[in-house]
Amino acid sequence: MKRTLAVICLGVVCGPWYSQTLPAQGTPSLIITNARILDGTGRQIPRGAVVVRDGTIVSVSDAAPAVQGARIIDAKGMTVMPGFIDGHRHVIRGDAAQWLSQEAPERMREYLESGFTTILSAGDSQEQILELRRRLQAGEITGPTLIVTGRVGLAGRAGGAGGGAARGAPPAQGGQGGGRGAAAGGGGRGGDPARFDVSRPPLRPTVAAPAIPHEQTRAAVQALAKAGVDAIKTGITVTPGGPEKDTLKVVVEETRKLGILTVTHAVTVEDTLAAVEAGVDVLVHSPHIGRLDEDPAAVEKIAKAGIPMMSTLAIFVPHFASDDNTPLFRDNLPFPWDTLSSAGQGPVNARLLWEAGITYGYGTDTSYHPRESLRHELTPLRLVFSPRDIVRILTRNAAMAVGRGDRIGTLEPGKLADLVLIDGDPLADIDDLLNVAVVIKGGRVVVDTR
Repeated sequence: MKRTLAVICLGVVCGPWYSQTLPAQGTPSLIITNARILDGTGRQIPRGAVVVRDGTIVSVSDAAPAVQGARIIDAKGMTVMPGFIDGHRHVIRGDAAQWLSQEAPERMREYLESGFTTILSAGDSQEQILELRRRLQAGEITGPTLIVTGRVGLAGRAGGAGGGAARGAPPAQGGQGGGRGAAAGGGGRGGDPARFDVSRPPLRPTVAAPAIPHEQTRAAVQALAKAGVDAIKTGITVTPGGPEKDTLKVVVEETRKLGILTVTHAVTVEDTLAAVEAGVDVLVHSPHIGRLDEDPAAVEKIAKAGIPMMSTLAIFVPHFASDDNTPLFRDNLPFPWDTLSSAGQGPVNARLLWEAGITYGYGTDTSYHPRESLRHELTPLRLVFSPRDIVRILTRNAAMAVGRGDRIGTLEPGKLADLVLIDGDPLADIDDLLNVAVVIKGGRVVVDTR
């Protein structure tokens, strides 16, 4: 028994993270020295080194080995951590074909410059998003790893079993934020669909939605898988006596057979519970409608299901026009104050689920500049999470949520060398996450602003 415990100590505590001895084969291609290391799990080395060979991390330690022939990056006390991961993005804006031909390289560069080395597209034009992924994989465009979803509905239109908020416009900069003459509260049907989300009373359906034949659902999943998507995206708003949960179970069964994920939009406690009961792989929103503080049984059921959840908390947090201090929504129209409860309830529900043990990852449900999106998402995250929590949310947990936790998200030997160097210390000031100086993707330096 004593020998077994000693082996466990050597393998778990002393081995994987503080790896001092390099494998014999090959020469390291990159060594980062003099770095404050945050490994994504909550652990840190005040001054250490990361060694990379052939695009893979081979050593993370408190001392750099003496190796000839490797590129050396002296971090000079900067923070090294895993590349950021956004598990809920909408990548393409405007005309999809035009965006792909004219904007894609610059937009992908923005992700890297903001520190994002992996993103999940949770709803984009299928032809163009798959072509974008092909170009990224072929090296025709330099950018983050792109995980692609395809959309499958759970019910007919009559019941309004909707999918939820669209990604909206960027927070206002300078004199932006047009459309302020619109009625506050989103009384019309213009602007961001989150203003009139059918999951939120009084718009929530009161009659059952029409069912979709199960074979039609299976065929839709199979067609998307054949097209090459990595996951199926569904949106669930349960109607009284409606088919949504049963249809979602069919989607889950089919994706399991095909080896792809089911990611599900659910923004109320009721709908989140239905998604959990259907056995989905990922919840791409925090429930922000309904009080989990009044339902400990629901907290336990959601958390103990072991289904990762994305944050997307900033949707209902106002930002402010810099010219006249107008409070604005995600679409840069006047903020709909009747949705403000979600700005508070989302973080509360998120923290309760975190305390119960859920794997909580980073996602934004946005399509604007990733640095600005990160800046805005940090606002509600910092209300209930510590800087150490947020680093874990942005890296390890997000990697697990997008199904890549075995490859990315932490700084450990054997993981892909997707790394960022931060000018500052995010544990002292979480806004230092915005100060990305160097980005390494697959062991290759793709951004260096030092």
